[in-house]
Amino acid sequence: MSIRVGLGGVIPPLTTPLDTDGEIDTASLERLCSFLIAAGVDGLFVGGSSGETALLSDSQRYEVIDVAVSTAGGQVPVVAGAVDTGTARVIDHARAAAKRGAAAVVSTGPFYVAPHPDEVVRHFELISRAVDVPVIAYDIPSATNTRLPRDAIVELAESGTIAGLKDSSGDLTAFRQILLATADTDLRVFTGSETVTDLALRLGAHGQVPGLGNVDPDGYVRLGRAAAAGDWRTANAEQERLLRLFSIIDVADRSRIGFTAAALGAFKAAQYLRGVISLPRCADPLLPLVGRELDAIRAILVREGISVER
Repeated sequence: MSIRVGLGGVIPPLTTPLDTDGEIDTASLERLCSFLIAAGVDGLFVGGSSGETALLSDSQRYEVIDVAVSTAGGQVPVVAGAVDTGTARVIDHARAAAKRGAAAVVSTGPFYVAPHPDEVVRHFELISRAVDVPVIAYDIPSATNTRLPRDAIVELAESGTIAGLKDSSGDLTAFRQILLATADTDLRVFTGSETVTDLALRLGAHGQVPGLGNVDPDGYVRLGRAAAAGDWRTANAEQERLLRLFSIIDVADRSRIGFTAAALGAFKAAQYLRGVISLPRCADPLLPLVGRELDAIRAILVREGISVER
């Protein structure tokens, strides 16, 4: 379909709260959605890497969408990940998300394969034809091991096949090149960075999708509003505070858990300490943060002026 989308601002990529059995903790997910909406975010993104979507069953993925759409109740749009290795699986997820009320779907290029740029274009064309909601391309090479080719993104933007791009590459030079190359299109370009959000917004990003927004959505809302007002001194100061807060991802004992659990586990631990979710459990096989790791995160939260309940 030919699409345009008005999404922008702060759209946090939600974590997925789980109970002791590893099932979706719907009460915690409802609290998380309400917590973010109350902070003034402009949308909710479920089913992304922060949501551990690659480790969830299809039924769990769809339950998360149902809960988020129901809790949001039209206050903000819900964007849903349709992330999988190949086009057919992605289309299944995209159709399920659209049926459940997602305002847009987000997909990476194919992975576990090495596609040609023309095949990446075909992938997104087939997804776009299959659903009646906007499609947002997701560039996250840390998960897919390949970048979305710039020429492919430009072609997809010019044809209206994709409505947006979430760039989680961390490459500000490439980000700027995409903004320049798509300036005459309707493409909405979002940064997935937690630490250089102010710079991305100054370059012309249309919005931000920060994982740390799960922990301190108010901070990213303040940053975004300051940037929109041209108050870069305030935006930069807020970014520097958020950079200090982001050090929570470094507290885990890396002799027992990997990077993904260290980062996402830190977000969940902080949410748990703030009283937003009931458990800091990660999806199997990832292990949660415990003991002194929780103590270290609590200390960072308090240091950066964030209230804790545990």
